[in-house]
Amino acid sequence: MVGCGCVVCRSPDPRNRRRRASVLFHEDDRRWLIDAGPDFRAQALDAGLEFLDGVLLTHAHADHILGLDDLRPLSWKKTIPVWADSPTTTAVQRAFPYFFEPGDGKTSRPRLDFQPLEPGRTVDTNGLTVLPLAIRHGDSSILGFRVGGIAYLTDCNGIPPGTLNLLHNLDLLVLGALRSRSHPNHFSLDEAVEAARVVGAKQTLFTHFSHDVDHETWAQTLPAGMAPAYDGLVVEVKIGQGIRG
Repeated sequence: MVGCGCVVCRSPDPRNRRRRASVLFHEDDRRWLIDAGPDFRAQALDAGLEFLDGVLLTHAHADHILGLDDLRPLSWKKTIPVWADSPTTTAVQRAFPYFFEPGDGKTSRPRLDFQPLEPGRTVDTNGLTVLPLAIRHGDSSILGFRVGGIAYLTDCNGIPPGTLNLLHNLDLLVLGALRSRSHPNHFSLDEAVEAARVVGAKQTLFTHFSHDVDHETWAQTLPAGMAPAYDGLVVEVKIGQGIRG
């Protein structure tokens, strides 16, 4: 955290060096991204990312969209489709009005094609079948995503009953958990563990936690089948389409 000298911020453990939450799905020669925050450029360079077949946005908070401009070089050869709900697309249009100007823009802006998403309605995102899920983030409803046996629910402080009914038989749940203390917009650590128990995935990884949380200390307290994620983590999961997340 900027300006902080706490034990976690000074930790030599690389798992305590955290960029903003994002996920890359890949299968052979195809790639899909969930969210592009302010750290996207560095994350993409670390991952050796050379192209994208699509982007999915959970919501329009700064830590999830401010890296969208860095999609420029990935979109020069081919326009990148971006799937988002209506409030998120509207917010991106306010934040980046030049994305939506007429003409191809050449290299002055990323070439993005925004496509609509609605909770509960499955979409084919260039070969990746995705089910958008409504989750609660403070007083707002934002999107999580289910891809086969994987569900990604970040920035979450509540899972509506209708969404819970869509989370059966998961191989992997990725769930947001901010800190030990309660927060109005995010699950606390204990709340996230309880929510994960209710969902009952075979494996749960927690994401989006703050510098209040030391990775190893928390990992030692978690139940079997649950663990904190970390930057650069790669998980191979069969979801019926051969996708690795």
